[in-house]
Parts: sequence; structure tokens; C-alpha cells
Amino acid sequence: MADERYSEEACSVIDSLEQIGSQWRLIVLHDLQEGEKRFNELKRSTDASSRTLSRVLDDLQEMGFVNRRLEEESPVATYYSLTAKGESLFPVFDAIEEWAEEWLGDDADSVDAAATLADT
Repeated sequence: MADERYSEEACSVIDSLEQIGSQWRLIVLHDLQEGEKRFNELKRSTDASSRTLSRVLDDLQEMGFVNRRLEEESPVATYYSLTAKGESLFPVFDAIEEWAEEWLGDDADSVDAAATLADT
């Protein structure tokens, strides 16, 4: 629960970030946008340790962002995919990407410089 000194609007942002805001949760959620993946595929693509990835996937499953499917035929494999709640983050990731391209990309220095010149 968010601190009482914040507005309701700020509280919803803070609560959201507490759910998805860890580095590894964001990486896994973003990676699963490509579709269902096996545990080892996620491990390779995210560079997370087995322990970290397992913990993060358990957390995301518990919070309703990720589905876990066990394929018991040989070879046994565990697959992960996004739930509807997880998929609803697609526009959020798109917006963050657009913001990052504008403010953190190669042109960010020129945008900052132009803003500084406009202020003077």
C-alpha cells in the first residue's frame, strides 16, 4: 500500500510500479510480449540466473501477469506466457519506448540543448 501522504493518482502509479517495477519483472514481461517461451529460452534471452528467473516468474504468476504451462511429454518443459493482465501492459511498454527514444536516445542531448536555449 502506498504512503498516505501521496495523492490517489500518485498512489496508483506507485502501486503499479510496486507490481511491475523491478528490473527483472520488467525484463521478463517485456520478453514475453514475443509469445510463449520455455524457461530456458527466457533464461538465455534475459541473462537472469535460474534462481532469479524462477523467483520472478513465480511472483508474476502469483500476481496474475503470467501463465505457467507444464508439458509432461518427454522432454518435460515448462512454458510461460502472458495473461490478459500481462498483455494489457503492451501500450505501457510502447509509451515507455517512445519516451525513451525522445529523451534518452542519441537526440536527447540536442533536445536538452534546444530547451536550454529556448529558456534563455
